[in-house]
Amino acid sequence: MSAKPSVEVQKQDNIKLNYRQQAYFLQEVIEGLQDGLLIISETGELIHANASAHRFCCQLNQGKYCQNQVPTVIWRICESLIESRGLFPNKLLILSEEILLDKSKNFRIRVKWLDVIRLKRSCLIVTIENVYESVKNTAIAEIKQYNLTRREAEIWCLYRADYSYKEIATHFYISINTVKKHMKNIHAKRRAYLENF
Repeated sequence: MSAKPSVEVQKQDNIKLNYRQQAYFLQEVIEGLQDGLLIISETGELIHANASAHRFCCQLNQGKYCQNQVPTVIWRICESLIESRGLFPNKLLILSEEILLDKSKNFRIRVKWLDVIRLKRSCLIVTIENVYESVKNTAIAEIKQYNLTRREAEIWCLYRADYSYKEIATHFYISINTVKKHMKNIHAKRRAYLENF
């Protein structure tokens, strides 16, 4: 006949299981992020990258991305932060830079220090945001709010992505006056929405 485990042992087992569940939960959250997330050592070693980071890094390197290598453009920002730590030892610095490859590939890179007590060392945490995708998602939400037509929605997405009226007209093979007419209707719907909000 085996003795029942003590309440204290059961609590420890539950805590361990809870930590494991927390780790899995955190991993799923990190992998599910739309933004890229890199964790890099001070020597440039890639410690972790989520799926979005891998995809963005491949785009930054125009398809020549090695999964265990930090893209040069990101590492330069990291080096600037490493150098500035000696100059401003007691300041929490975040460096940010935008990298424009084309209208649909505009990345905002942010780098800051991450002090990990368990690793007993500092690392750099890098977030990579595809600005175009963020703006597009905002535009999609606005399309629903303002109740835009299909054509207005298409024009609004490009307008929010910083396309000029001329570029929008060229993209859709319509005149600039047609673009202006659609934009006038969109702004009227926006005003109506904001007045009722």
